[in-house]
Amino acid sequence: MKFSLINPRWSFEGSIYFGCREPHLPLEYGYARALLEREGHEVQLIDAQMEELSPSQLRARVSDFDPDFAVVTTAPSYLFWRCAPPELRVPRETIGTVRDCTRAIVVVGPHGSTTPTTTLQKLAADVVVMGECEEILPKLAGDWAGANSVCYRRDGAVRIHGGPHAADMKDLPALRWDRNFLARHAHHHHRFDAKPTAPGAEMETSRGCPYHCTFCAKDNFRNSFRRRPLNVIAEELDSLIEAGIEYVYLIDEIFLAYRDVVEVIAARSVKFGIQTRIDLWNYEMIDLLGRAGCVSIEAGVESITEAGRNRLDKKCKLSTDELADRLIYAKSRVPFVQANLLESQDDNPREVEAFRQRLQKFGVWSNAPVPLFPYPGSPDYTRLWGNPDERAWERAHEHYLKSFREFSDIQEQQPAPLVELERGR
Repeated sequence: MKFSLINPRWSFEGSIYFGCREPHLPLEYGYARALLEREGHEVQLIDAQMEELSPSQLRARVSDFDPDFAVVTTAPSYLFWRCAPPELRVPRETIGTVRDCTRAIVVVGPHGSTTPTTTLQKLAADVVVMGECEEILPKLAGDWAGANSVCYRRDGAVRIHGGPHAADMKDLPALRWDRNFLARHAHHHHRFDAKPTAPGAEMETSRGCPYHCTFCAKDNFRNSFRRRPLNVIAEELDSLIEAGIEYVYLIDEIFLAYRDVVEVIAARSVKFGIQTRIDLWNYEMIDLLGRAGCVSIEAGVESITEAGRNRLDKKCKLSTDELADRLIYAKSRVPFVQANLLESQDDNPREVEAFRQRLQKFGVWSNAPVPLFPYPGSPDYTRLWGNPDERAWERAHEHYLKSFREFSDIQEQQPAPLVELERGR
C-alpha cells in the first residue's frame, strides 16, 4: 500500500503556541517511513513547512502519488508534542486540501492521543492513532479492528481500541535523511553561540521522562522513559555528520546525565544542544558535556522557591542557590545556558527578578516567567477538571486567556479564542 506522510505548512497567527516556529525534522515520520518500507509499503514524505509548499503544490504532490493513506500530524514535530498549538486549524486545512486525493485520512499527534473522539470528529478523519504512531501506521494496512491504539468510525459508531501506544525504542532504526533534504534545514534549534555555516538537525537519544511534573502534557504520549541503543545513536549521528550537518539538537524530553551517551557524542566532531534539569548534572558531568561539544543547555528550573517546585512536583533535591551555582558553573563550560521559569503563585516577582539578574551577571539567560497552559493530558488539567472530555481543549484555552494578560515573548499578545481559530479568521 501507499502512504503519504504529511507535515503541514504551519502558521500560528492568533495562537497561544510558544514553541519554535522554524521547520524541524519530522522525526516521527522518519521512523514511520523506515518501518513502513520494511514491510514493503511505498512511502511519500512531504514536509510542507520545510519546503514552503502552497496548498495547490501540496495537493499536486499527493495526487500524483495516489496514496491509500494520507497521514497528517497535529503538531509541528515530536519536539513540540508537549506544547502543540491547541487549535486544529492547520491540520484541518491540510486535510481539506488532500482529502479527495486519498482513500483514507489518518491523524497522528498529541490531540488524538489525549482526545481521540473529539479529534476524529473535528477533523472528519477516518482513523486517529493514539500515542506514538510509527509502529501503528503499518498495521492500518490490515483490518483496523485488529489494531490497537486507534480510534475510527465503523457502521456509524466510533470505536476505540486500546490506549496510547509507546514505541519499542530498540526496534526503531537509525534515521537516514536525504542529503538534499537536510541541506534545506538551515535552522539550528536553540543555538545562540554562533551563526550556522552548515545545516542542523534534530534527533533523540531517549524518549519519555521519569518525572511527572504537573505542567507537562505527556501522560498520553511519549511518557514512559526509554533509551535508544548506543549503537543506533552512533549510527544516526554518523549519518547526519556524513550528510554535512554541523549541529544536532537532542529533542529528548529530558536529556539525562548518562556518561555512555555523552561519550558517544564526544567521540564525534559535532556541536549539540539539550533540554534537561541542571540538578541532575554534577560538576564532573558538566565538564564532560562541555568537552563533548555541547553549546546549548535549556534547563528547566520553573520556580525559584522550594514551595513552588514542590507544587509543580519537580522532586528537585537542590536549593535555589545550589541550582544557581550549578547553572553558573555550566555557563563556564557551555557557551549558552538558559534557566526556564514558569509563572508560579509561590514566587515573589521581585525575588524572581533578583534571581534572573544574578544569573545574567554571569551570562546565564533566564526568561521572564511564562504562563502555564493547562494542556489536556497534563496533571494540571486533571487537577482542575478531571479527565479530558470533548470540550477539553476549549476549556483549557478559555481558562488560559482569562487567567493571564501577558504571555511569552513569541506569542500573540492578544491570542484569539480557540473556537475562532478553528473556525478560521
